Amino acid sequence: MPRASRREVERALREEALSYNGIPSALVPRPSPESEPVLHAAQLQITAFLAGQRRGIDVPVDLSGGSAFQRRVWRAIRRIPYGRVRSYKWVASRVGGARYARAVGLALGANPVPLVIPCHRVVTSGGSLGGFTGGLRLKRRLLALEGTLALLAPAGKKREARGKRMGMFR
Repeated sequence: MPRASRREVERALREEALSYNGIPSALVPRPSPESEPVLHAAQLQITAFLAGQRRGIDVPVDLSGGSAFQRRVWRAIRRIPYGRVRSYKWVASRVGGARYARAVGLALGANPVPLVIPCHRVVTSGGSLGGFTGGLRLKRRLLALEGTLALLAPAGKKREARGKRMGMFR
């Protein structure tokens, strides 16, 4: 059997050690055989959603890692219909009071599954984008996919009034 050179062995070890986005492969959790059908279903649903062939992603998600407040926020977000947006203040009023709008933003930033819990549908009460874990570029693309971006930006008085008449910022 031919012997591998030291350089080839080191290269193979580096590739193995950094096999997942720079995270050592030994630290990357592997899916259990029981979870593989759920992951496959999620993959199919996400692909269809991004292709505009689905209006939502309905897979079971374990949200036990979040605080009680975060879980309330995430449940409220899941009820925002496709093609609609709501404000941080609207979400806050559903989970404890309008004064918690900033806390809602923090909870959305901790959202472990941003497409399943569609936090891209939450914007400022003035109609600007606010923030998004995946970046504003992706948020714009997701809102455009759902047909709501044109009602938001630029957030002028005319567009804001039009969006309010259409129930966009409730």
